[in-house]
Amino acid sequence: MTTKSVNLQVPFHRADLGDDEVNAVARVIRSGWLTMGAETFEFERRFAAYVGASHAIAVSSCTAALHLALEAVGVSRGDEVLVPTTTFTATAEVVTYFGARPVFVDVDPIRMNIDPHDVERRITPRTRAIIPVHFAGTPCDMTEIIDIATRHDLRVIEDAAHALPSSYKDKRIGTISELTAFSFYATKTLTTGEGGMITTDNEDYSRRLQVMRLHGIGRDAWKRYNREGSWFYEVLEAGFKYNLTDLQAALGVVQLEKCDDMNAARERIAARYKSAFEELDALQVPAMPGGRTTSWHLYVLRLRLDRLRIDRNRFIQELADRGVSTSVHFIPLHLQPLYQRDYQYRPGDFPVAEREYERSLSLPIYSAMRDEEIEHVIWAVTDVVATWSR
Repeated sequence: MTTKSVNLQVPFHRADLGDDEVNAVARVIRSGWLTMGAETFEFERRFAAYVGASHAIAVSSCTAALHLALEAVGVSRGDEVLVPTTTFTATAEVVTYFGARPVFVDVDPIRMNIDPHDVERRITPRTRAIIPVHFAGTPCDMTEIIDIATRHDLRVIEDAAHALPSSYKDKRIGTISELTAFSFYATKTLTTGEGGMITTDNEDYSRRLQVMRLHGIGRDAWKRYNREGSWFYEVLEAGFKYNLTDLQAALGVVQLEKCDDMNAARERIAARYKSAFEELDALQVPAMPGGRTTSWHLYVLRLRLDRLRIDRNRFIQELADRGVSTSVHFIPLHLQPLYQRDYQYRPGDFPVAEREYERSLSLPIYSAMRDEEIEHVIWAVTDVVATWSR
């Protein structure tokens, strides 16, 4: 290790929050109305306009968004839903809520997104839907995926937990498929602490989602405790408790106003990382195909392990020793005990996903990152490579 100070500790993430968010939440608290109400509906309206969708339905998480979307398209027991093995467990676990089977698909080696060619191979008469995940914020090959879905009469539900604001062929993610699910978790590019959103251009889906997110009660049930509402309500379906609150929505409205500026900040960080790392033989920087823009939710660095004397796990420890926190996205789902036990997946089933997982790590990239933190990450990565190259 060089003599550069490692007293600076760079976290993996720090939310970009300030006085505007504090004031917005305080305003909602003073209003006396804390749960879903006017602030939530204003957030929905602004979010739909921002991505260009006809409807946006705010919910408690991206997991809830995916669950409701699958319910809206009619997934049921015995169905199969195609999911990339390289994703967080939420993408697959919601499939199991219906008694349906998550069928894993390998990823492409360049962007680590779902591989359309493997999608085609895994379709059976029981396949009902495809959930492409825009890994790290880079859009999937949506033209190919939608073509496959059209030919096989499948629904497409995009997992866009990483992809605000990303675009594909001049269309914002959130406007391409029938249903798109977003995340506002604490580490995401727009945060409400916890929360999510579903976008759609389908009026029937929109109505269904609004009813099912709040116990299956009529859409105006939220009003029953204010002067405009009525104590009377009707339970139309066996729904869920998946609504967002006005406290969270207040954060969302402010964060949405900053979304472009926050994205520009992450783009600048990604450019600095690329400039520093792309000439190092031991490293592979993210590739951005033409016709797409990314949110840069993650900056996934891949190691050329044949050019290093340490593995990925040791590389992560070496960065930690230099004051840089990292993460790994993701442990492929077919390697997890749940999916091996219940669905008989085994190591070796998805070789591309396994290979890329073993050499991947995610560096800090967030809009609140200070220049000294960016430079510290660059120094630490460069120093580890210099110390451990073959």
